[in-house]
Amino acid sequence: MTDPSPACQPDRSSVVPPTPPAPPPAPPLAEGRWLWRRLYVFGVSCAAWALLAWTVRAVPAEALPQVAAGLMALLALVLVLYLVAPTAQQLVELLAHLKLRLGGGGRP
Repeated sequence: MTDPSPACQPDRSSVVPPTPPAPPPAPPLAEGRWLWRRLYVFGVSCAAWALLAWTVRAVPAEALPQVAAGLMALLALVLVLYLVAPTAQQLVELLAHLKLRLGGGGRP
């Protein structure tokens, strides 16, 4: 007969369950390559320059300096946003970090 004493039983506390495999890494967002950002800024810049050229021909001479200054300011804003604004990938990371901190997850 077998001995039912604890000394003969295998130690099951040292058995570690297998860990599930890690999910594959997510592909980088398209904006990380700046292609869409470049296309957007190029398109808006071309439209602003076309609007400026049309405005020079269509607006009365006395209103032209104000309209042209406004359009150039708009173009400058778009170019600054192109150079300084964070990418979509950076925004996702920032929002995830804020969600952790604001959701009571504490400091990472």
